[in-house]
Amino acid sequence: MTDKAADKTETVDYSQTLFLPQTEFPMRAGLPQREPELLARWARIDLYKKLRATAKGRDRFVLHDGPPYANGNIHIGHVLNKVLKDLVARSQQMLGFDSNYVPGWDCHGLPIEWKIEEQYRAKGLNKDDVPVVEFRKECRAFAEKWVDVQREEFKRLGVEGDWADPYLTMAYPAEAQIAREIMKFAETGQLYRGSKPVMWSVVEKTALAEAEVEYEEHVSDTVFVAFPVVAPAGSLADASILIWTTTPWTIPGNRAISFHNKIAYGLYRITAAPEGNWAKVGASYVLAKNLAEGVFKAAKVEAFELVSDVSAHELAGLTCAHPLRGQGYDFDVPLLDGDHVTDDAGTGFVHTAPGHGREDFDVWMANGQKLSKRGIETHIPYTVDADGRFTKDAPGFEGKQVITDKGEKGDANEAVIKALAASGHLVARGRLKHQYPHSWRSKKPVIFRNTPQWFIAMDKAVEVLGNRSLREVALGAIKDTQWVPAAGENRINGMIANRPDWVVSRQRAWGVPITVFVEKETGAILVDAKVNAAIADAFELEGADAWFTDLDGARFLEPFGYDPAAYERVTDVLDVWFDSGSTHAFTLEKRPDLRARRRGDGGNDRVMYLEGSDQHRGWFHSSLLESCGTRGRAPFDVVLTHGFCLDEKGEKMSKSKGNVTAPQDIIKDSGADILRLWVAAADYSDDLRIGKEILKTFVETYRKLRNTTRWMLGTLAHFSEDIRVNEPQTMPELERLMLHRLAELGPQVEEAYRTYDYKKVVNLLSQFMNTELSAFYFDIRKDALYCDPLSSHVRKSALTVVDHLFRCLATWLAPILVFTTEEAWLERYPEQKAMDASVHLELFAQAPEAWLDPELAERWSKIRRVRRVVTGALELERAGKRIGSSLEAAPKVYIDEPDLRAALSGVDLAEISITSGIALGAGEGPQDAFRLADVPGVAVVSARAPGVKCARSWKYFDAALADPAYPEVTPRDAKALRELGQRAR
Repeated sequence: MTDKAADKTETVDYSQTLFLPQTEFPMRAGLPQREPELLARWARIDLYKKLRATAKGRDRFVLHDGPPYANGNIHIGHVLNKVLKDLVARSQQMLGFDSNYVPGWDCHGLPIEWKIEEQYRAKGLNKDDVPVVEFRKECRAFAEKWVDVQREEFKRLGVEGDWADPYLTMAYPAEAQIAREIMKFAETGQLYRGSKPVMWSVVEKTALAEAEVEYEEHVSDTVFVAFPVVAPAGSLADASILIWTTTPWTIPGNRAISFHNKIAYGLYRITAAPEGNWAKVGASYVLAKNLAEGVFKAAKVEAFELVSDVSAHELAGLTCAHPLRGQGYDFDVPLLDGDHVTDDAGTGFVHTAPGHGREDFDVWMANGQKLSKRGIETHIPYTVDADGRFTKDAPGFEGKQVITDKGEKGDANEAVIKALAASGHLVARGRLKHQYPHSWRSKKPVIFRNTPQWFIAMDKAVEVLGNRSLREVALGAIKDTQWVPAAGENRINGMIANRPDWVVSRQRAWGVPITVFVEKETGAILVDAKVNAAIADAFELEGADAWFTDLDGARFLEPFGYDPAAYERVTDVLDVWFDSGSTHAFTLEKRPDLRARRRGDGGNDRVMYLEGSDQHRGWFHSSLLESCGTRGRAPFDVVLTHGFCLDEKGEKMSKSKGNVTAPQDIIKDSGADILRLWVAAADYSDDLRIGKEILKTFVETYRKLRNTTRWMLGTLAHFSEDIRVNEPQTMPELERLMLHRLAELGPQVEEAYRTYDYKKVVNLLSQFMNTELSAFYFDIRKDALYCDPLSSHVRKSALTVVDHLFRCLATWLAPILVFTTEEAWLERYPEQKAMDASVHLELFAQAPEAWLDPELAERWSKIRRVRRVVTGALELERAGKRIGSSLEAAPKVYIDEPDLRAALSGVDLAEISITSGIALGAGEGPQDAFRLADVPGVAVVSARAPGVKCARSWKYFDAALADPAYPEVTPRDAKALRELGQRAR
């Protein structure tokens, strides 16, 4: 080489000759800015419509949306729920189904009505002074406002669905169908008006469903009360049955005492007590033997004796006097055997007020015939009214209030306790902190009170159900449903098996009315198909307001020959759970795009319901009962449940604690894909924790996934179809190993998606991309990809593999990182921008089964074990500053294990270990060689690489082997430079 040529060589910028990654896909995601741009693109190309067109003709997988209430901004629980639904819908679409998602909203009910009432109260107004239709219009406007707000917030999460045409329970056709559904129950005799104790909110003036109640700590007054035995006396003459209750105000409603035939009872006499004590010396009480000591301690009794045992047979025939006898309570109080009685606490007897407790009611009704034969009046009194005040059925206490309209304790408890003390039948009193039912809206305590309500019978056999009861049909439908997780089946099974009749009436204004007429003389429900059709037709045109504008029912009765004066128009509205339980009837059955031919119909379509685990007693429950009662089967095939969102300490979030994580803030700072990654990676079957520190972990996980994707995109800038290697068998082993891993991973990813195991998808792909690609395959192949000649088969093979990797990983991640994968996809395939295409219109990429090579994989697992020892030794050298880059090393590797030596045959271990050279030796190696305990038989002696450093690839090589035209680089790099020069010419 001439001096002139040498001078020219010295000025070469070799970095310009490398095939370094080139991409406009930024390292910093900028998701808060980029995501809205992608949302705008999806709206412009109408991605939802394209998804439906792409999937036309496929089997359907319908995720039916459980409607959230339209009454406020979304919270982190909404994020968990909606993102999970989107993961299901998107992944099922990419698995090959037509997976349509139509969002919906629950627009009726107390949450919205309560908000409007709050506005009235703030202005000093009373809602009862406003015409009901006007009030309902305000509720409708409020719901419409929040539907629009929530719609935009859900869309911002990247949730794809028919946002332009959601379903609303307040839409006129929906209200019409809800009315049809309740009229079906009336037509088949399953709907009836009865009197039962229900949970009643004094604050909200309505009955509450179990799902609308939460249990909070509450301090209750407790009393021990004596009921004197009056007949037959015998050995129990002058004795009293002792009860304990945490609701003294229910004593005026007492009509019986319950015991259990398996509990051991005794008759006790007090032998010593303080002067003036309520429990007097000589007094005799019957109570459970294993509770006696605790009871007498609470009553401040100093000494007592067991007089005799008392058998269940003796108790069964007893009659007691009410402790307030002579004050308007002169009826007999019988003893009843009840399975609900225990001797865990109290006295072993349960004061039974059938108007104030579900179990009290059940045991009273079960003994109705026996009581009537004994001459005992079985009528259940209405002792407490809607305002929580005692009625005339509670003599001596009328007007006293159990709970005030502000949800505070009233004066009823104290009045009853004073009366009991004055009567001489109060034995002890105290206070107890315990879990007590509260309304989940007002957060105030509720009471059980006997009220006339409308019920759907659980145990009435009806012809339309094949002479089976609703309970029987529902329990059978539970078995036919797939529950995810499986424990959900036992939970809802127990709830359906033990639940009482379904209370479907509410004493409110904003909802679908119970559209029935009752004959005043007989109390019978009018069943006339023509009347029912007229009601439904009116609702289709005017909504449920049509019922409230027709004050006497003439509009619907007179045209068919009925006298409105002879009928009562029911004004109660339906429990909002009946509304939401009916959604299948006006969405899945009415919308052509959601209609599914399920397996019971001879099709392969599936319908999924997905909500939080509290919906076993809420939406899953009401939907199951509504559909089973009208159609004889569940509305769903699959039910998936998730847990609740907690803070980082595992505590419930609340604004007062200041531990709320607002999704709006996370999206503003980090982007929605971070939230989606958090949801996907979590074990949704349990409660999920979230907070700043937890989110940092997902930001880092996302960063690694993004950087791996970015590197692939940059590398693929040098790929074109003309260099694709179409015969994998001709590729180097390392490339065939990666194809094997893709073929192995694909079915695992698809199976995880198919079984709704999204955390497994995240684990599989994160592990693969971080450990097997970034830290192994890409790390090794960077040298060949950046430095090899254009003609290099290794480089072409590697580029082909990276192309396969990108397509697979982009589609496999698409349901989770919806924005990032779309951005990457359009960067990789820029021509698709003009075609209005999207990664979300793709199916999951398939890695051919022919790529599987388990023998190769087994061989490379051994090679990688040896590599681990080498890289471990190099790390020590780097830490000791003896080398910088691993290319400065050329260690000697001793392998004593024949199996490992055989695996390395034909493999360039230096290339795999990213060193400039490696010498292999047999045997155990020197004692001071580097070893790893979990890789026996491999030892590494570190050494610096001899020779000179290549100016282009930085490998060390023997300068004597250099191409004279390119003396500063390795022969391989010289060939690459020569080919680049030829291409340039």
